[in-house]
Amino acid sequence: MKPTSRTVRIAVTASRTGADHPHHPDAYEVLDRDEIAEVLALWPQREAHDGFECMCHGDGGLSLYEAGGQRIRSAAPAGPLRPLFDPLDPAGLPARHRNRWAAAAPEGLREYAADLARGGAPGPAHGVPPAVVFGWLGAVRQEPRDAAWLLAERAPVRLLAGRPTEELAWAVRETDRTGLEGAVRFFASEEFTTRHPKRRRVPDTARDLLLRYARSRRPEDLPVLERRLLRTPEDRVRRS
Repeated sequence: MKPTSRTVRIAVTASRTGADHPHHPDAYEVLDRDEIAEVLALWPQREAHDGFECMCHGDGGLSLYEAGGQRIRSAAPAGPLRPLFDPLDPAGLPARHRNRWAAAAPEGLREYAADLARGGAPGPAHGVPPAVVFGWLGAVRQEPRDAAWLLAERAPVRLLAGRPTEELAWAVRETDRTGLEGAVRFFASEEFTTRHPKRRRVPDTARDLLLRYARSRRPEDLPVLERRLLRTPEDRVRRS
């Protein structure tokens, strides 16, 4: 049995030379079995000394890992491997990961997601409630560290960043548990915490929901929420 046949994960340190996709991460993983098999079929046949293949091309690196976490081999994405890891190649793995992420977007956001996946800069997605965007940000992804992970974080935040705090706070009341996960992540992010203090005032009901969720599910976000979520004098009644 070839050592590489034990591979269950490929860790990629991405290239930062030449043209690039605006949402291509510095590092990502390949876990899909078919994609791993495709990489192994193109893997350099000549091995260097035990456990390591030289990565001297300056274009990042690929590392194969077995189930126990032991690194098996490493190589540069050169030769036939290069287009497979090119972030701008429509047939490459990064593009596939981004397209897979875009196809899984909530209804009403797929066109927006597809444009971002292609590297575009779409305008606001009108008509999509913030509660839906919270759910998009908080949803558990099957492969959370694939080449689309940075885009999966940025895209919902990009939609939420321009929304008024009052509208976002009301959406916190309307969302479900998955949405609360996304809401806590957003309210703890720089896109919210760097707002002017007048724009960080959140009614008690929404503030308590966010703090309660963070306390039980995301304790790492609790300190910043406690410091940066300011109270409003009283909850306002929403008028139609």
